[in-house]
Amino acid sequence: MKNIKASLLAKLTVVGLLSVSVNTAFAEGLMSEGSFKVGLEATYPPFESYVDDKIVGFDPDVAALLAEQMKAKPEFVDNKFAGLILGLTSNKFDAVISGMYVTEERQKKAYAIPYARTGASIMIPTNSTVKPETVNDLCGMKVGLQQGTAWVKSLNEHSETYCTANDKKAIEVLEFPTAPEVSQALLSGNVQAQIEINGAAKLIVEKTKKRLMISSPDLVYPQTLGIYVKKDNKALITEIESAMEAITSNGS
Repeated sequence: MKNIKASLLAKLTVVGLLSVSVNTAFAEGLMSEGSFKVGLEATYPPFESYVDDKIVGFDPDVAALLAEQMKAKPEFVDNKFAGLILGLTSNKFDAVISGMYVTEERQKKAYAIPYARTGASIMIPTNSTVKPETVNDLCGMKVGLQQGTAWVKSLNEHSETYCTANDKKAIEVLEFPTAPEVSQALLSGNVQAQIEINGAAKLIVEKTKKRLMISSPDLVYPQTLGIYVKKDNKALITEIESAMEAITSNGS
């Protein structure tokens, strides 16, 4: 009888230790057990937008596939783009998946896991007499950008190092809270051009019934998109990287 009791006690001790290990993993990884909370700005089709009060798009699809691998349920938090990294570091969500470029500045604040490669397009009104094909052609133009995007810094630097350095007029960069507000400013003539990720630009053109057009034949600022996670959340970084490898390998 003593041997049976000792054996049961040993087994229960192992189970208890495993339970503690599992709970600790959740505490170090996901903020809530079984829930993968993702921060994004849902005004950016085809990456993320609302359809009948539901957030849909490429990024939510990626998040759902990752969550499935991690045995969790995806939960989406709509947040202003410019405040996504701050929200992440403030424990507002587990990760940011929102068509966000991997940049040196952002990597100082959070860990980036690459998940897609894309680039931007230049949009103009279809009836515009000026049709910029590259960023060099934007000298002297008013260009609208969504606040917080990597292009703000890039365009300002290009204006200084290329435009003014070559005796051309500077690029006037105007920031707006959301991409749709930039497009509205473009349609109303408050800006002359807009830079957007290529996939989003194509949809915007369609939604405006082609009152806007893409003037750049090639991608502008081709870069990698990243899933951002807190730097010190090693457990979740490992989970997401493993999940990303799995959904890439199985073709989903």
